[in-house]
Formats: sequence, structure tokens, C-alpha cells
Amino acid sequence: MKALLIESEGVSRFTDVARPQLGNGDVRIAVRHVGICGSDLNTFRGLNPLVELPRIPGHEIGGEIIEVGSNVPSVYQPGRRVIVLPYTSCGTCSSCRKGRVNACRYNRTLGVQQDGGLAEEIVLPAEKVILNDTLDPRFLALVEPLSVGFHAVARGRVSPSDRIVVLGCGMIGMGVVIGAVARGAEVIAVDLSPEKTALAKQFGARHTINAGTEDVGARIVELTSDQGVDVAFEAVGLPETFRQAIDLAGFCGRVVYVGYAKAPVTYQTQMFNLKELDIMGSRNATRSDFDAVIAYLETIGDRAASLISKVIPFAEAEGALPFWDKNRDVLKVIVER
Repeated sequence: MKALLIESEGVSRFTDVARPQLGNGDVRIAVRHVGICGSDLNTFRGLNPLVELPRIPGHEIGGEIIEVGSNVPSVYQPGRRVIVLPYTSCGTCSSCRKGRVNACRYNRTLGVQQDGGLAEEIVLPAEKVILNDTLDPRFLALVEPLSVGFHAVARGRVSPSDRIVVLGCGMIGMGVVIGAVARGAEVIAVDLSPEKTALAKQFGARHTINAGTEDVGARIVELTSDQGVDVAFEAVGLPETFRQAIDLAGFCGRVVYVGYAKAPVTYQTQMFNLKELDIMGSRNATRSDFDAVIAYLETIGDRAASLISKVIPFAEAEGALPFWDKNRDVLKVIVER
């Protein structure tokens, strides 16, 4: 069968791979839609330290069951549409024992630590798919990235009384915006792209700041009467935005790092203490985050189409990563088969 392989830095091409074997408890999925993630782009650019090349990318996956193995519950029938849960959990590490399986020490995300879903078919344990026949098939591939943002909102303990800032309105940042708005918070969205901040406003952000033309710190002072925000979310992955999140958080505020910097970050740490900040990382998403996003997407219907910037046919998928690399204002590229 055909699969897209990131062969080396800047090189993606189709290759023939063996059709995966169907095991006990497994389902075979015809992959219909795959969202291209920032981690896939970083792999293509040679900037993802978690990936060893060559690698088949893709963990934002929507598809259709075409075959089931033995001992699979009868609800998993050929023809049913599915959303893929792309993470693994060992069940025994300290994270898993605490019930936080999304942060399993030994997690192997599809398309990152193991080959992903940008192929004609993929075989997974039945418990790693969520059945959904109601969403538009294109929107199945939006669930995972938005869930990462929803999980970050849960980590930040966002409440209706909170004023928050989201640094970076890519797809993960948009998930934070949407998830925080759903909780009733006042959202300030920050990005270099006017198209992305406009979309954040469309999905409920109260204020937007163009980081390329405005002084972000001064605008936050103005919008918060110099109190700072209750929660600052970093969804860019640059040292300067890691530091900026600390600056923008108010006293006794919270900082949630959703992105991760690809270079060391140097801090003056006195504000950690003087502000008595809660500083948190956020990794992947839980099943409850997926369920919350599915419910949200089912509520908004076709409005979700505005989150998709470009749909590329599977036959032309060799050009998907180069396209995004050259058009960085794009929010979400989806490969469709």
C-alpha cells in the first residue's frame, strides 16, 4: 500500500509499505483524512528531536473501519467512521498510575515515535478509536489538535472569572481559545497573522493583538488595568514567548506551556517567586478532552470548515509539507483520500 514518508530533512515522498497485519482486538481503518500538524512540519524541517527519520507522519486521523479482528466488540462494524486516539500508555509508569495516561513516560504517538497515519490504511486496537458517524468526515481530523488545546485549558483550571491570553493562534492555540471561551473566560488572542487573530475573534476571543505591529506587553497592561492575566498560555514554542508568558501573567496567576521551545530558555526567575506563579506543562489530551471537542464540533456544524485552510488530495500529498513550509500563515492543511 502507499504511504507518505518523510525520508530526510525537506524530503517527503510516497513509498510502498507492507499492508499491516490485523491482530486480535484490532480494527483496520481506511484513512480518509489526515491533518498535518506542527510536529509533522518540524519533522520535515529537521527540528523535531522526538523523531527518527525516515518516518510516516500523521496523528490527526479520521477514517472508516473496513475490517475487524477477533474479539472486537460488535459495535465496531465495517463502514463506521472513526477518530483516532494516537497516543499509547504503558499503564505502569508514575503518570499512568496517577491516571494521567496522556503524559505516559513511554508514550509513542503516531507519526512521532512510531509511524503514523498518512497512508492508505492503518491498523489499531479497537480501544484506540472513537466511533463517530455524525460529524462531517473532514472534521474528524480536527478533533485531536483541538483536544490538545482543550486539555491545556483544563490544566490551567480556567473559569468564567478568568481573563486569559493565548500566545499563538495556530491550531493548538485555537483549541485553547475555543476551550476557554466555552468555559466563559475572557480571551485575548495574540499572533503575528491578522488572518489567525481574525479567526480567533470569530470563535469568541474578546480582544486580539497583532504581535508584529503592536506592543503586546503594553496592550495587556491596558486591557487588564495593569493587573496581568489570570492565565497565560504559550502555544508558539519560542524562547521569547516562553519568557513573555511569565511577564504577562498577573500575581498569583497561572502559566501553561503547550508548545515547547526547540532551544534553551533563559529566565530571570524572581517573578516565579514574587508573583507566586503556578507554572505548568500540558501534553497531548485525554479521552474526555476528545469527547468535549466532538460535542463542540457537533454544536457548531459547518462553521468548523473555517478552521481548514486547504484540502490536498492524497495523490498530491508529497506537496503538503512543502506547501505549508512556504505558507506559514496557513492554519490547517488536511490530506483527503
